[in-house]
Amino acid sequence: MIAHLRGTLLSKRPGQAVVETGGVGYDVTISVPTFAALPELGSVVALHIHTHVREDQIALYGFGRPEERALFEKLITVSGIGPKLAVTILSGMQADDLVGALRQGDIARLTRIPGVGKKTAERMVLELREKVGMPGDETASVAPAFSGVEEDVISALVNLGYQRAAAEKTLQAAKPVGEATFDVLFRRVLGSLSK
Repeated sequence: MIAHLRGTLLSKRPGQAVVETGGVGYDVTISVPTFAALPELGSVVALHIHTHVREDQIALYGFGRPEERALFEKLITVSGIGPKLAVTILSGMQADDLVGALRQGDIARLTRIPGVGKKTAERMVLELREKVGMPGDETASVAPAFSGVEEDVISALVNLGYQRAAAEKTLQAAKPVGEATFDVLFRRVLGSLSK
């Protein structure tokens, strides 16, 4: 699946960008903060991508920062929050502010985001409070930093049907000392997940 996209910015508007790479124009759904950070048309742009696959559709969601993509991926694990609402949430509140509101259980602040009712806000707090770190807290970030090989392993496991959170946790536990190849790391994590 597509995890990163670098190419020429063909068009942009709030909520959408078209990026051409290798002669193909990719239609990417983006958040408002990502839109605001985009360069001028015709410039080279790089986006962190979440590929969302359904029976009838493959959709690309793009983010300017990996932390924003990680938060998006955590949001869509919450019952009742799909990719479109997750983009709306990230558009309605800066990622750092959202993490703070989740950690503090600030339901009133979360319900000010369009499309987020009280029950959805309560589920977000309940399910994500412990999974996100405080802004500026170096010991607990929105998502652990993974190397390129580790991200490839996580992506491959997600494509096989494993939950991203489970893959990340198992990868953290299975990390060898020193560098490991994709094959070695993938087999080790897959073996742990299969137990």
